[in-house]
Amino acid sequence: MSELVPGGNTPLPGGPVRLRVPGAFDVSALVTDDGGKVGGDEDFVFYNQPDAPGLRLRDGTLTVEPARLRPGATRVTVVVSPSDPATALSALPSPVLHVTDAAGRTTARFTPARPGRETVLLLAELYRRGGGWKLRALGQGYADGLAGLARDFGVEVVEDTGPGPGAAPAPSAPLSASDAGSVPVPASASASASASASEGSDGFLGLVNSARSAAGSPAVRADSRLVAAARAHAAAMAAAGTLSVETRDGVAVHQRVVSAGFAYLTVGEHLVSGPRTPAEFVAYCLRTERTRRTLHDASFTHAGWAQVTGGPSGDTYWTALWAVPLTPDGLARTTAEVLALTNRERAGAGLPALAADGRLARAAQAHSTDMVARDFYAHTDPDGGQPWDRAAAAGATRRTVGENIACGQRSPAEVVEGWMNSPGHRANILKAEFTHLGVGLAGGGRAGTYWTQLFGG
Repeated sequence: MSELVPGGNTPLPGGPVRLRVPGAFDVSALVTDDGGKVGGDEDFVFYNQPDAPGLRLRDGTLTVEPARLRPGATRVTVVVSPSDPATALSALPSPVLHVTDAAGRTTARFTPARPGRETVLLLAELYRRGGGWKLRALGQGYADGLAGLARDFGVEVVEDTGPGPGAAPAPSAPLSASDAGSVPVPASASASASASASEGSDGFLGLVNSARSAAGSPAVRADSRLVAAARAHAAAMAAAGTLSVETRDGVAVHQRVVSAGFAYLTVGEHLVSGPRTPAEFVAYCLRTERTRRTLHDASFTHAGWAQVTGGPSGDTYWTALWAVPLTPDGLARTTAEVLALTNRERAGAGLPALAADGRLARAAQAHSTDMVARDFYAHTDPDGGQPWDRAAAAGATRRTVGENIACGQRSPAEVVEGWMNSPGHRANILKAEFTHLGVGLAGGGRAGTYWTQLFGG
């Protein structure tokens, strides 16, 4: 059985496969061709239209028989939404996709990150590769829900206000080609590699900066260290034949960035297989709200990218890296924003603000840096040190000490929101006895970012 990560893919067995998402979710599916658009209403399988050539939806289980799909069909995208339209995806557990073969054996499973603002989630896609079919995990969604589906797949949908809870929206006529979004065409099998560190060599940077300019974001510039890290990671993914943040050699993409000599304040990445050209890659990134948000992020200033075609699958694997270099001023602004957001939460609870404490901050920064350097994530360090030990070593004399840690979040708002959504971390933030705070942040390691809050009272 394959445990998939976002972007990961696995071959499908011959014959029918069944896809099921337990819990309070509705499953639907869209059938598309190489152009990425549905051919008509019959290509949208959902609650009120449960059958199409090669697809059958019964009791929440979607059965797909690739050999019986309509002529020209090359992709089936599996979509999940709340069964109760009044319930937000973020209020439900992360949906878990179970894929089984005709004999009932589990062949793959995928659990995406818990949705945030998304109202509809593209969970996975089945796509034709040569003479067979593969499954790719997506985990991408739309904050604009059905409008996003309409934009990218060429289906016009209208809200169905008649049926009660559990009913899905009904499709209407397809949109015109000018209204529909595009989906990248999978790459043909070949064995080549290319990487660019200048705008003129492949046009990548020009396309990226044009898309950023249209969104009101400043241009990014190429960085040779990021290009080297991207090239190494794309090559490792191609050699293994799978998309992953951490490749089979045990090295995460963020570790490659730091090893290349680029210390960063924040970083974003696109790990993608399929697009054959920079234009197709950028079109893919613009396809969904999540990937588009990274491409448009106004904070990023530097970029590196690479594509490698080959390996056992013959797919084209892309790594694109977007980053903000680490500077003392940038780190100070980021940690100050964490303090400000923390105090906003305390003010909302009627509590006094925490004061910045330089000694607690030094201890917090040291712990974040240590977690990256020694590849661990815990309150207790590999030597057995505890938060109060680190505070004392930094010269802090607070009688009461508490600590929050987090990894993977890319902004102060994201990390504070995550802490507030966790009962234990929230209790520290809203503890009346605490009077001071130090914040640390280090980039690198397996998760990309490591955050520490060290409280004192």
